Amino acid sequence: MKLANTATLAAMALAAGTLSAGATDLRLSHQWSDNDVRHKVAKIVADEVAAADVDLDIRIFPTQSLFKAREQYTPLSRGQLDMTVLPLSYAGGQQPAYNLTLMPGLVKNHDHAARLNESPFMDAIEEKMAGDDVMVLVHGYLAGGFAGKDECITSPADVEGKQMRAAGKAFEQMLAGAGASIASMASSEIYNAMQTGVLDAANTSSSSFVSYRIYEQVACYTPASDYALWFMYQPLLMNKSTFEGLSEDQQAALLAGAEKAQDFYLEEAKKEDAESRRVFEEAGVEIAEMTEEDFNNWRDLARKTSYQAFVDETPDGETLLDLALSVE
Repeated sequence: MKLANTATLAAMALAAGTLSAGATDLRLSHQWSDNDVRHKVAKIVADEVAAADVDLDIRIFPTQSLFKAREQYTPLSRGQLDMTVLPLSYAGGQQPAYNLTLMPGLVKNHDHAARLNESPFMDAIEEKMAGDDVMVLVHGYLAGGFAGKDECITSPADVEGKQMRAAGKAFEQMLAGAGASIASMASSEIYNAMQTGVLDAANTSSSSFVSYRIYEQVACYTPASDYALWFMYQPLLMNKSTFEGLSEDQQAALLAGAEKAQDFYLEEAKKEDAESRRVFEEAGVEIAEMTEEDFNNWRDLARKTSYQAFVDETPDGETLLDLALSVE
C-alpha cells in the first residue's frame, strides 16, 4: 500500500469521524509484519477487547501501511492516531528524555527491565508522555547482542581497532570511546558489510541477527543472557484523551487485554534471545557469554561517553539517569 502523508491521513480520519473521544473504532499503527512479536502484542489487545463485547474495535495497520515508522508519535500525541507500538527512542527528537530507553548498560536482563517498568524512572518517562497526551498500555523491552566476524565481543577491550556497526547513537558513542571505528548502517546492511570486509563486528537485536542471517558471516556470537548491553523499550502506546473518552467498560477491556499482552511480551522477548542462540549454535558459530564484570566495565565506559553526552544534552537528564541507575 502506498504511504499517505500525515496531513492527508489526519484529514481523512477527522472527516470520517473515527477519532472523536467517543469513537468505537480505534486505529493502531506499527512498522512490523504480522509475524513479529510486536504485532502479536497488538493483536492480543485487539482480540481481548473484541471478546469483551464492549462496542470497541481495534483495527491494526502493520508494515508502515498507515504511518511511516518514525512518524507515528506526533500524530498519536495530536489524536490523529489512536494507538501504536513504537520504539520510544524514535521520539527522542521531541522528548530527549526518551533517548534513555535505548542506552547501553541501563538494563541488564529482561527481569531487570520488568523492574524498571514499575519504577520511579518509568513514572518520570510516563509523566513526559502525559504532557504529550500519550499513555502506555503495554510495557516491553527487546534485547540484542554482539557478533564478531573473526573474534568474540564481550568486553570493551575486544572492540579496540575494529570497524563496528552499533544500534543507536548512544551505542556508537560508547564503542567509539572503546577505540572502535563506527560504520552507521541499517541492520539489513550488516550481512553485506561483513561479507565485503567493511565490518568486523556488529550490535543489533536478537531478532535482526536471525532474520538477516548474520550467522552466515560471523565466527562468534554474544547473545543476550544473564547480562546484555542492548535493550530497547518498545511499548504499546495510546492517545490519553482517546482512552479517557471511552466508557468504563471499554477502558477495563483495554487494560485487561494490555495486562495479558504484557505478560506475553516479556516471555516472547526471552524466547527470541534463546532462539537466536540456538540458531547461531546450529550454524556452528561460537557462543560467548558476557559476565557481570564485562557488563560493569561497559557501564563504566558508558558513564564517560554516552551517559555524559545524554546529561549534557538533556534538561533534567542527570535526574532521569540517576533514577534509571537506582533500579537494581
